Amino acid sequence: METDDGQQAGAPVDGAMMDKNKVVRVKVLLFARARELVGRSQVDLAVKEGATTAECVAELTKQFPALEIMRNSVVVALNFDYVTEPVMVKEGDEMAIIPPISGG
Repeated sequence: METDDGQQAGAPVDGAMMDKNKVVRVKVLLFARARELVGRSQVDLAVKEGATTAECVAELTKQFPALEIMRNSVVVALNFDYVTEPVMVKEGDEMAIIPPISGG
């Protein structure tokens, strides 16, 4: 059976079998305005195995709609490294959401 992207369901991704029903947990750290909008500095996020940092931000925005105002302008770090393109998250990863900084 093919998936939407034309791959076989259950086909290896990066040499590993992916289970579409498996959930991974990611710790999300929120800073500055993001922390204020959510009302806490940390959120434990559960996403499907194979999800990317971009999908985590989308899920976070779904759970906390107030974040929508900054969704496209946040900086994301995964395990202490800034990411500019979506990166697949793994169980136990730590993702930081850093809003744009302004001031003078």
